[in-house]
Amino acid sequence: MTAAASEADDRIIRESGIDARIALIVQPVLKAIGFRLVRVQLTGQNGLTVQIMAEREDGTMTVEDCEEVSRAVSPALDVDDPIEKAYHLEVSSPGIDRPLVRKSDFTAWTGHLVKLETSVLVSDRKRFKGKIAEADADGILIERDKAAYGEEPTVRVPYDAIAEARLVLTDDLIRDALSKDNRARKEARKRRGEAEDAAAGEENETEQES
Repeated sequence: MTAAASEADDRIIRESGIDARIALIVQPVLKAIGFRLVRVQLTGQNGLTVQIMAEREDGTMTVEDCEEVSRAVSPALDVDDPIEKAYHLEVSSPGIDRPLVRKSDFTAWTGHLVKLETSVLVSDRKRFKGKIAEADADGILIERDKAAYGEEPTVRVPYDAIAEARLVLTDDLIRDALSKDNRARKEARKRRGEAEDAAAGEENETEQES
């Protein structure tokens, strides 16, 4: 990833190897059409599959959005051709039990159960499961789901130690995720309506002037 591309990528958890090359290609394309990259993963599914997980800035992602992203990134991948073999392209939303890749993700889902792995030992462990109690500029405070004998009930994990993090599906998470999605969709419809009204107003002014 180039320095410029790295600065434009606000994710704290990123890809490596061929996945990183693909991310470098698709990220500016996504940004140009109003989406942000969550994750790229190359798998052996159906022979070879490039999985691109994306979302709008407000966190929503519809089936139509997935189709739009697929149409936009396909030509870019064809031009740069980072994969020598034939592959399938799969575009999806992050889902409810989503990966957490930005600091803002941890803040947005504070209070929910998360599984995470670290790249280095933190409190003599590399795997944690618990609720996100706090999220600040430097890291998160995890309330352990089941603390072993002698372990502190909470552990602070710095962002730069996190290798992978994902929400754990619970009833509370489903309820909260659906609520957030409904609010985001309503706000998006409202913004679209205001934009259409403004465009109609400008059109009327133009007609009056002529």
